[in-house]
Amino acid sequence: MWRLLWIAAGVFACDQFTKFSAAGYLMRHGDIQLTPFLNFALVHNKGAAFGFLSSASGWQNVFFIAVASVACLAILWMTWRLTTNDRVLGIGLMLILGGAAGNLTDRLLHGYVIDFVDVYYHSWHWPAFNVADSAITVGAVLLALDALGLGRKHKH
Repeated sequence: MWRLLWIAAGVFACDQFTKFSAAGYLMRHGDIQLTPFLNFALVHNKGAAFGFLSSASGWQNVFFIAVASVACLAILWMTWRLTTNDRVLGIGLMLILGGAAGNLTDRLLHGYVIDFVDVYYHSWHWPAFNVADSAITVGAVLLALDALGLGRKHKH
């Protein structure tokens, strides 16, 4: 299933391009309101999902770099073991790999992850996220569907 690596590469490239573009534009011009429930707003996330551990003293960056590195290696090992019947699982793993590599790159380069998509309702804001986070979420859903046996090719 190595032929699916283009998915991870595409997610990584799209993630890094959008973060670079958003950070550059939003630093110069400030937040952009797109709809009554969606902004582009620059956030430097030193924590994990939903800002978990973002207020820790700094050790969390090393921890998240280690976790993301191990996750990427584990996904590559799992990919090596996949068969052609594991298409949904393979796509899910590649989405997660691309997203994890994108956020890992941010942590290595900046010491934080660049988030910029801000979804909200009145004064309630969902934690800001990015393309990598979206790919990881979709990949996790695909892994769950695969675990339930959906989308798997069966031999007759």
